[in-house]
Amino acid sequence: MTPVNPFADYSRASLEAATRFTRISLDSAERTLAIQLEYAKGALTQATLTARAVSQVQDVEQLLKIRSRLAENAVENFVGYSRSLYEVASEAQSELSKLAEERLATYQNAVIEAVDQASKSAPGTGDVAAAAVKSSMAAATAAFDSLNKAARQVASYADAGVKVAKAPKRK
Repeated sequence: MTPVNPFADYSRASLEAATRFTRISLDSAERTLAIQLEYAKGALTQATLTARAVSQVQDVEQLLKIRSRLAENAVENFVGYSRSLYEVASEAQSELSKLAEERLATYQNAVIEAVDQASKSAPGTGDVAAAAVKSSMAAATAAFDSLNKAARQVASYADAGVKVAKAPKRK
């Protein structure tokens, strides 16, 4: 009976993960480019409207009103653009975090399976070595989980900040 190689499954899973990583990256890049193109089109349209409005100005008061309105529109457009880019980045980060968690779990399972197989064929002290490896894997998992939890909290605070910025202003 040939022993099962847990790292062969890990290699196949790595290829699938690399494909998924590439897909997430390309989807995010595509969405980012679409947002940038839409923003550029809007900026061109706004510039055309601005030129028309300025060319029809008859006095200084109208010019000041147009300038004020243009400044407000520019800020609103930039905030919308920034928010859209943030959403793309946030979604990509979330998907990449899930992928990293899955990869870590797959790796840990492969190592534990390999250690179990090795400890079965090792003389007497194999169980002690296997327990030590499993203990280190558990510690690494706990550390990764703590870092991941902290990253999620930071992302949650950032999302809350974006939602506050998104809320309509009270006058």
